[in-house]
Amino acid sequence: MQRQFDDVLLGSIELFCLAAEAGSFTAAANAAGVTPAAVSRSIARLEKRLGARLFVRSTRSIRLTEGGREYFEQCRAALHQLAEAEHKLTGEQVQPSGTLRISAPTTYGHHRLLPLLPGFRARYPLIKVEAHISNRNIDLHEENFDVAIRFRAQPDSTMVARHLEDAKLVVVASPAYLRRAGQPLTLDDLARHECIQFDLPSSGRQIPWLFTDNGREKEILSTGNYSCAEDVLAGVTLARAGAGLFQTYGFVVEKDLARGELVEVLQPYAGRSRPVSLIYPHARLLPSRVRAFVEFIVERAT
Repeated sequence: MQRQFDDVLLGSIELFCLAAEAGSFTAAANAAGVTPAAVSRSIARLEKRLGARLFVRSTRSIRLTEGGREYFEQCRAALHQLAEAEHKLTGEQVQPSGTLRISAPTTYGHHRLLPLLPGFRARYPLIKVEAHISNRNIDLHEENFDVAIRFRAQPDSTMVARHLEDAKLVVVASPAYLRRAGQPLTLDDLARHECIQFDLPSSGRQIPWLFTDNGREKEILSTGNYSCAEDVLAGVTLARAGAGLFQTYGFVVEKDLARGELVEVLQPYAGRSRPVSLIYPHARLLPSRVRAFVEFIVERAT
């Protein structure tokens, strides 16, 4: 086999991956114990060899080009494979390590994901976890995230979507509101009730409420004088305070229902749900930290 990579080139690839992960030549230099100028020279050598730009540089930041992103994913996976091969040969147990960046919506983040993370780190203590809990749909490639949890994930040929659960929808209200306004018994009763709205962050459009009526699926655009945006949990807080009815995921309010702070209504029309998926890039060789997290979270969701 003809030699294709010398020590200098392999070192340049490692520095390139550090810079891509950190989004900074200076941070990569600090991690590697070299100067930022040395990192810059290494990246320049790689770009000259490849005949392509790997980063778009500005005075304040760097970001991967499209080709640089693809090269980074392949190089990162290859370096992980080399490290694992070395560990196996020397008889050492392979321990997933590095920083795992996760994006999740506020509802799933607070009520499903975050409570599981201490258990995940207890199993994999060398993995540092960065949890981005927000209803903004991040771009995994562009923003260097490893995995994302999404409701109603859109098909994407570059991503793997692992089904976690079907999140049941319920309509809830506080006992105080129901004493004041009465209990809705049919879907037509919604027209005379205060229904708390939630607007999609991506479009600003109102989310319809989903029901099942005599075996048929129905969508209703309810009306009310309260509207929330960005964080669905704001609607739960309003409902708990007696503002009106709110449709949300059952797992979000299960403790409120158990304590009697909220009451489920319109139960004969319940049964609708939304799918929850774990999203991560297609890759023949996933980084061990990502593979460990995927296995951990899927195991607990099933």
